[in-house]
Amino acid sequence: MRRLFKRGERVRSKIDGKVMEVLRYLRNNLVEVMTFDLESREVRKKKVKENTLSKAA
Repeated sequence: MRRLFKRGERVRSKIDGKVMEVLRYLRNNLVEVMTFDLESREVRKKKVKENTLSKAA
C-alpha cells in the first residue's frame, strides 16, 4: 500500500475545495480527515477516499 499523505499533512478536497488535515489511514484507500466548519465553529471528522484528495498549497 502506497500512502500519498503523511499524518498531520494539510490536503485539499477535489470535490468541494475544503482544506483538511490527515489524521490516519484506515484501510487501503480510506483516510480519516479533520476539517473545521466555520459556520457552526466545530471540528468535524470524516472518512474519505485517498483519490479525492490533493496536496494543499
